[in-house]
Parts: sequence; C-alpha cells; structure tokens
Amino acid sequence: MRIGFLCGDSNTANSSGREPVLVSPASLPRLAVIVIVLQTAALFAATQSPTPSLDFDYYRTRVEPIFLKKRPGHARCVVCHAGSNNAFRLQPLPAGSTTWTEEQSRQNFEIVSRLVTPGDPASSRLLLHPLSPEAGGDPFHSGGRQFASQHDPDWQVLADWVRNAKISASTTPEKKI
Repeated sequence: MRIGFLCGDSNTANSSGREPVLVSPASLPRLAVIVIVLQTAALFAATQSPTPSLDFDYYRTRVEPIFLKKRPGHARCVVCHAGSNNAFRLQPLPAGSTTWTEEQSRQNFEIVSRLVTPGDPASSRLLLHPLSPEAGGDPFHSGGRQFASQHDPDWQVLADWVRNAKISASTTPEKKI
C-alpha cells in the first residue's frame, strides 16, 4: 500500500484552486506512532492462537463418570466433593440416582472447567491435585492419591478432555447390557 502526502505546493492545486492536504508535515510523527501501534497490534493478533475450548459432551460421557467411579482404596470423588466447600464442588446426586441430570452436569462442568487450563494438563489443578507427587502431582490431597501415575487410564481421559478431546466413535464408552 502506498500513501501519498500532498503538502500544498503550487504544483498540487486542484481545479477548485485549493491545495489538497492529506497530511500536514506537523502531524507526520503522530501518524508514524499510530502506524507502528496498528502494525504491532496486527502482528500480536496474528501470532495468538485461540484458547482451546472444553467439550461438554466429552466431559459428560467420559469425564463425569470418573467422579462416580469407585477406585480401590479410595472413596468416589462424589462422596467428598458433592456439596463441598472447596474449589472442586460437585452437585449432589438426586435421591436414588446414579448419575447427574443434564442441568447438574452443566453446573459441574462450569465448576470443573475452572480447575483446568485448556490445552495444558500439566498446569491443571484437576489433574495435579489427585495425582501422586512422584508422578508430578500436588503434595497434598486429603482424599489420597486417586492416580498413581499419569499413565492411569482415567487420568488420561481427564488429560484428553483438557487437551480438547471431542466425542467420536472411538471415545464413546460402550454401554454394558
């Protein structure tokens, strides 16, 4: 793009006899600053990758069942975290139900989403807090170490969700009859 500056000499007069002035010499430094700011902003915007979003369907079908699962030597996550007063606060299960309603799942999704850094399992509290310190987890979790290593299949499901996994035929759990 070429910008022409008409600064008003006698050779630039138009048919009306007035001299067109697009930019005065006094405003050139301010114009230069504006151009630099706009170029910097455009470069910054072009280099930023969009923040990955978390998939509710994957959460509901693959992640949420982990919170209901009995793990050897541990209570189910829902036992301690339903209605708790901490950051990982799950909705209480409806009386006589073994799963959450869609509305409750959406509420759980909102809470649990705050405990992850989309795209980065290694900095997501949901994955680090119940993980053994020897495997890279936090030093304290009163519910014990739900995951001995990052190779645990349930830990991997959580990590895949944080990495923005979507529901597909290969990620949908088989229904047991």
